[in-house]
Amino acid sequence: MNVLVVGGAGYIGSHCVRQLSEAGHHPVVLDNLVYGHRRAVAPGVPMYLVDLGDEAAVADVLTREKIDVVMHFAAFCYVGESVTDPLKYYLNNVAATLHLLHAMLGAGVTKFVFSSTCATFGVPDKLPMAEDLPQAPINPYGQTKLDIERALLALANVKKISFAAFRYFNAAGAAEDGTIGEDHNPETHLIPVAIDVAIGKRPHLELFGTDYPTPDGTCLRDYVHVDDLSRAHIAVFDRLAVPGAAHFFNLGTGKPSSNREVIRAVEKATGKKVKVIESPRRPGDPPALYADSAKARGELGWAVKFPDIDSIVATAWNWHRSHPNGFEGR
Repeated sequence: MNVLVVGGAGYIGSHCVRQLSEAGHHPVVLDNLVYGHRRAVAPGVPMYLVDLGDEAAVADVLTREKIDVVMHFAAFCYVGESVTDPLKYYLNNVAATLHLLHAMLGAGVTKFVFSSTCATFGVPDKLPMAEDLPQAPINPYGQTKLDIERALLALANVKKISFAAFRYFNAAGAAEDGTIGEDHNPETHLIPVAIDVAIGKRPHLELFGTDYPTPDGTCLRDYVHVDDLSRAHIAVFDRLAVPGAAHFFNLGTGKPSSNREVIRAVEKATGKKVKVIESPRRPGDPPALYADSAKARGELGWAVKFPDIDSIVATAWNWHRSHPNGFEGR
């Protein structure tokens, strides 16, 4: 199928573009490069430099490329920033996405795959986290994603679209061949920050909270490889054929790793010590978040290729050691 990957020059989007091509589909990238990288887009893949607010331009791409399915990854995702600058997040994550959906309907494109987040659940009532848990976001980032989930349900209810929303846990890792990987500015994710400390790009890593009710006192998080995420997005295509189809899936390994375990995995992969400075907890950080992905496994036949933190970190290190300055440093 012809697949428009919105945000296809970003971290998860660029990996999904590679997976789409390998699966025999025809990906087309639409990105404004606010956070994406042109060099992350695979050679030969059509790319349009378009902002989602320009509905006419988006509709033109949808029509010109005869798009069958839209995958949407173009969200702002810094939780802390969403608290300090919520309007930025509502304008991009909600308003711009509604413009995209409006352009799709005008162009007659009715299949949509949405990149959502476990942040829609807030602090979970129980673990592991299944799809039917109450959703109560504790930050604007999670709320903006939930707002779009509800808009999608409303559109599906009147059979305007068919959609799948994937609620990620902690996306991590890099392509196995080391050609693309994680390159954010600013970088706040634990694995790349720890690698930066290991290779001397940062003086230390700040470890927020060492007194949680967990085995080693640090937060537990569910790290899932970026290519495993991508494969789930492609596996859902067949389920979008029915008008008004609405699917939600939680995506994680179900095996959480503590912050200290992640740091040890980085030290193991790099062979270098990661200097840590212990700091108090950050407000709003739950002690543990990890997925129950039984639904994705059962309905999509989804299986993770990278089931543990060591295998995920190994791919991240493969990328960072060959691209110490990211895409722009090549």
